[in-house]
Amino acid sequence: MTDRPTNGGPTDGTPPTAGGAGRGPGLRLGLFAPFVLLALLALAWTAGWFWLRGRAEGEIDGWLNREAQAGRQWTCADRSLTGYPFRFELRCTSLSFARSDVRFTVGPVVAVAQVYQPRHVILEATGPFRVQQDGLSADVTWGQLEASLHATGDGFQRASLVVDRLKGAVTGADPSPIDFSADHLELHARPTPGRFAGDGAVDLSARVMRAAVPVLDPVLGGSEPAGIALDATVTRAAGFRTRTLAQELERWRAAGGTVELASLAAEKGSRRLRAQGVLSLDEQHRPAGQLDVRTAGLEQVIAPLISEQLGARLGGDGAALIGNIVGQFLGGRRKEPAPGQAGPDAPDRPGEPPLKVLPTVRLAGGRVVVGPFAVPNVRLQPLY
Repeated sequence: MTDRPTNGGPTDGTPPTAGGAGRGPGLRLGLFAPFVLLALLALAWTAGWFWLRGRAEGEIDGWLNREAQAGRQWTCADRSLTGYPFRFELRCTSLSFARSDVRFTVGPVVAVAQVYQPRHVILEATGPFRVQQDGLSADVTWGQLEASLHATGDGFQRASLVVDRLKGAVTGADPSPIDFSADHLELHARPTPGRFAGDGAVDLSARVMRAAVPVLDPVLGGSEPAGIALDATVTRAAGFRTRTLAQELERWRAAGGTVELASLAAEKGSRRLRAQGVLSLDEQHRPAGQLDVRTAGLEQVIAPLISEQLGARLGGDGAALIGNIVGQFLGGRRKEPAPGQAGPDAPDRPGEPPLKVLPTVRLAGGRVVVGPFAVPNVRLQPLY
């Protein structure tokens, strides 16, 4: 009785020669296929990144050359473009700008954009920032500065600047130096929806926290830090370039540009101000326009300025009478809110005095006019 193989294979111990032997190499190649594809993809990505970097370098060089031909010299010291594999990082150990009317330096500077989002650029800069213009110079430092620009093929969509622990001083003015500081500063800009194409309108938003300009403290009646919040729309702003400031402002003025103040809020200790209105430049390049103003605590600052000149002409009791009348006039009257509503003049925080409506403030002919009174010894100078 012979033995039979239980697995159906040959009995002499030789391996089977069925199709299983032919599948072995194919299976092994299949295992390596994903790695081969990954390597090819990495090579393609690497080649694409370096190609894009070359294009970016060419665009930067072309822009710098065009700026130089227009009289604007930009210098990026020790420029490098890195960031492989997923982003681009443009680095300058210092960045400087020179033109006939102004020059500045800042650095180091780093600008970063992701490969998949090249039109969204984030910039970080380290101080100090030094600028010189028309006999004035300023030195500014900060703890942290970050800016961002989001653009499309049609232009910018949003620009932002955020600065913490800002400090600086301006020299060459009278008095000099003029020191200033702020714990936090934010600036944001975007095209105004529905108005950018026709009016070239740009929305601006600014916030300044705990700002100080000591030279102004005697005028404003206290040394407390100030807070400022501004929301405005600037028309005819789409044409701004890097020309001289005088050229840019004159182009803007001639085009009928305006600053529409939707809200201006300022606080300094117990003194508060709220304003809205429209501003522009007159033919003599001075600020012009009209503002609706509400204040709390500022009438004690404004009234003496007006009554000083008017009362001096009368002297004695006449001066006191004029000062009293002007003070009451500038005190305005509070708008009574509707039943159950707080009203626009209600205090922002419990315990604060309510806001009072001032007479209309007009900027005209180089003067500041509050109601029928022109603020004495205050002349608006041409901006350029």
